[in-house]
Amino acid sequence: MRLTTASILHADLDAFYASVEQRDNPKLRGKAMSVGGDIVLAASYEARAMGVKTPMNIRTARRYCPDLITVEPRMHAYSQASHEVFEIFDDTSPLVEAISIDEAFIDVGGLQKLIGSPASIATTLRKRVLEEFGLPISVGIARTKS
Repeated sequence: MRLTTASILHADLDAFYASVEQRDNPKLRGKAMSVGGDIVLAASYEARAMGVKTPMNIRTARRYCPDLITVEPRMHAYSQASHEVFEIFDDTSPLVEAISIDEAFIDVGGLQKLIGSPASIATTLRKRVLEEFGLPISVGIARTKS
């Protein structure tokens, strides 16, 4: 069967670890910051704008961004945030395929009559995740996962 309409959502939490840290610590909001130790595990958008990337060595990252704030990872916080966001995914569709802690494929084929078009579902997901958990998320729409 060939799909003729896009019905697969790819949801990806933006700069996930860094976004959780900025959400949980208001002093980090709007600042160039990274999560990690010797290696950057995640970088905020402010740090990315300065050239900091994952998985960059912290010494190199500080050359690009001398004022970089680095915090130790809190895996329990990321796991909890992931669990909460995936509850929204599961509430949206019974067909959710986790790819990692911060991204998933969500099949919304057949849901148009129930809850709206894939585009409106994607918009609702972005809004819910931001409003309910304070995390930015990107959601793309395609016919297939590839």
